[in-house]
Amino acid sequence: MPESLEIPLSDLNEWLTQETTSIVKPLRADAKELLEDIHEKLEDLLESCDKLLDDAEKEIAKGSRKTYRRAKALHKLAGKFADLVEEVSIPEEISGESLHQTREQIGKTLKTIGKERAKWFRAISPYFIISRRRFDVTLKRADDSFQDLTNFLSDDYAEAAAAEGVSSKIEELRDSLEELKKIEKAKENRKRRRELVEKKIAETQQKLQMIHTKDEVVELVQINERIKELRGKVKRELRHLQKPFLKFQTLASNPGYSLLPEEIKKLDQYLTNPFKALATEKEGYPLLGSILQKIDAALDNKKLKLKSSRLRKAKDQINRILNKNSLLSLHQNCSEAFSKKHELSTSGAISKTRDKRSELQDRLKDLQTRKRLLKARDARFEKKHKEAGTRVNEQKRALEKLASKLSGKSVQIVID
Repeated sequence: MPESLEIPLSDLNEWLTQETTSIVKPLRADAKELLEDIHEKLEDLLESCDKLLDDAEKEIAKGSRKTYRRAKALHKLAGKFADLVEEVSIPEEISGESLHQTREQIGKTLKTIGKERAKWFRAISPYFIISRRRFDVTLKRADDSFQDLTNFLSDDYAEAAAAEGVSSKIEELRDSLEELKKIEKAKENRKRRRELVEKKIAETQQKLQMIHTKDEVVELVQINERIKELRGKVKRELRHLQKPFLKFQTLASNPGYSLLPEEIKKLDQYLTNPFKALATEKEGYPLLGSILQKIDAALDNKKLKLKSSRLRKAKDQINRILNKNSLLSLHQNCSEAFSKKHELSTSGAISKTRDKRSELQDRLKDLQTRKRLLKARDARFEKKHKEAGTRVNEQKRALEKLASKLSGKSVQIVID
């Protein structure tokens, strides 16, 4: 396999022009001869049009009833033919583009003349037979010359046209390369923006972590853990009283078992938040004691009905709370934990820390949203980048194949 020639893209057009001169130059000379021939045939056709006009004018001047209308039609038709032929322009510069444009123009002209001829010559017959025959001969010669040009462009000139089209394909490749460079530059910018967002996310997370390690925050976390533990203990200690609390809440609306407003509020709190209810009791938890005494009396008077097992457990728990002070230690622990949390939560340091943490969390959320949106857009952008790269490679390979075919050498294009 012959070694490939490496040709820079910027030099390809000039190099290939030199390589294909021996092919293109003779073909252009042949094309020029064909154009001169068809120009000659069109001049002959124009003369035959003039002859039709001259004959028509002479017949019109005679004023014969038999030929007058036909002569008028022929005069109009011949004038139209002459105008169409005169509009045809033969190019000075020979190229695939100019030749194809000329072929299109001549083909359209001859097709129009042919249609009009077939339509009107039958109406004019049998008059002006000699002029019409001369016109048909010149039209046939022009059409034959046109067919020669068409065949030449389809077959012989195809290689020259391909060589001439190289410059446009080079420009297409350059445009695609420029687009690819812009996309790659934009890709780098997008990468920097994404890295900046990721850096800000890491910094924000670090700041949040630093907040979480502050003494006040650590202490508040520890208190919250302590309260969580105490909630469980309160719930266990009062578990047998939840049913009596609920039933007594309904019974308390009846006379003889009414509760004071603060007792009603506290009873509701023991049902919804037992820890807070106990923690906010005064020393000796007097409200709980008063409520339990009334519940105990209602149980003794059978105003509160419970299953025997529930009743026994409830009575036992009431006895331990009222007579054995079983909740004293737990109440003290709950009160201390509740007070400490309130103290820490309302302190200036914690309040400032909470505001700062809230601000950082909002910022982190915004940054994470930006990162997600950038990632989604990057996926679409990556597809665009891939398509641009594929287009460049395909155009480069097609141009290398064409250059190799035209030059007869193995060509590899170097992007400069």
